[in-house]
Amino acid sequence: MLQKNDIVEVEIVDLTHEGQGVAKVDGLVFFVENALPEETIRMRVLKVTKKIGYGKVEEYLKTSPHRVEDMDAAYLRTGIADFGHLAYAEQLKFKRKQVVDNLYKTAGISDVEVLETLGMDNPTAYRNKAAIPVRRVNGQLETGFFRKTSHDLMPIEDYLIQDKEIDRLINATRDLLRRFDLKPYDEKEQTGLIRNLVVRRGHYSGEMMLVLVTTRPKVFRIDQLIEQLVEEFPALVSVIQNINDKNTNAIFGAEFRTLYGKDTITDSMLGNQYEISAQSFYQVNTAMAETLYQTAIDFSELTADDVVIDAYSGIGTIGLSFAKSVKAVYGVEVIEAAVRDAEKNAALNGITNAHYVADSAENAMANWSKQGIKPSVILVDPPRKGLTESFIKASVAMQPDKITYVSCNPATMARDIKWYQELGYKLKKVQPVDLFPNTHHVECVALFVKA
Repeated sequence: MLQKNDIVEVEIVDLTHEGQGVAKVDGLVFFVENALPEETIRMRVLKVTKKIGYGKVEEYLKTSPHRVEDMDAAYLRTGIADFGHLAYAEQLKFKRKQVVDNLYKTAGISDVEVLETLGMDNPTAYRNKAAIPVRRVNGQLETGFFRKTSHDLMPIEDYLIQDKEIDRLINATRDLLRRFDLKPYDEKEQTGLIRNLVVRRGHYSGEMMLVLVTTRPKVFRIDQLIEQLVEEFPALVSVIQNINDKNTNAIFGAEFRTLYGKDTITDSMLGNQYEISAQSFYQVNTAMAETLYQTAIDFSELTADDVVIDAYSGIGTIGLSFAKSVKAVYGVEVIEAAVRDAEKNAALNGITNAHYVADSAENAMANWSKQGIKPSVILVDPPRKGLTESFIKASVAMQPDKITYVSCNPATMARDIKWYQELGYKLKKVQPVDLFPNTHHVECVALFVKA
């Protein structure tokens, strides 16, 4: 029986959906960081339970032809890019396989085409938002990322998948915080002032927002710090302070103060303008979000007579992108601030046929039914946990011709598809889209039609 610290030669036979290598030894399944299929390694046993174990690579005896050799291991250790060691073409294949496997395992579906994953020409520097902790490391204020499953900060200057201007602004802010001797937050002691830097940048507009998350309102020489940053970054149009004095993992506290410029930045997606606040949910990869939404629009084959329900509508980005080509859009979102943003964004783009309510999607659909609203298409974009059974029943009760499902989790999507098929909707096609290159996340669009 294998025990902790034993060293054994193993072959990596698969990858988990989170990018760990899988090896099988003595009837146990081992999970190994930074190990790829087709690799043979000497593995040190870190932990063993009854059925599974965890190991780490002591030595590579044979490496995969798809390994990215010049990958900085910090990206793997922090989880910033947990697939960064795998060649991008292979990442896209793996993500499609995830979708295929989930459909078969959960819904018993093997006869529906899952298209090749749509990816990026350049799978780096795509993130338009960063949330970066500020801590003291070896006596000095640093910005970086926490090591996986810990709160030990690893200093980083180039974050690989973030917009390069965002990286530059973070590093410049870090240097000024050091120069003005502003104290970084210490979680254990509950001391210090600067907790996090949150930066957003418009993909098309280039406008930037910096949010300084602090433990208390007063920040010494903050005006000088802002003055120097604005001089170096003319596109910095919004500097906001957020005050978070709680002992919590949540980044933002309740209070926001605009210290310089505007409360929002503006950017566009599929030709519409959006106002984005510090808290707005806005897809972090603009180019691939446009591909995702365009795929959903194309799958739905929308016409001027269509009435579309946009469930989980957020700040309106999907519904507003096709509103002008359909009869009406009805959006529902449980977060009131997002609904207000959606209404503002509709007005900003001269859209008058999009109607938004703050409610649960089930309630909203029941109310719309009573009002005689009959959607031809229901478009859903749920959170990772997928749809509730009550939502699925409520959507089927409205008898739309089509249901277009935008998913960020193939496992819950497959479960929901099984329910829809039992209630008379048939899965027609699935398109995976890589919104988060170099990470394990995969999005997809699925189309069901009334059987």
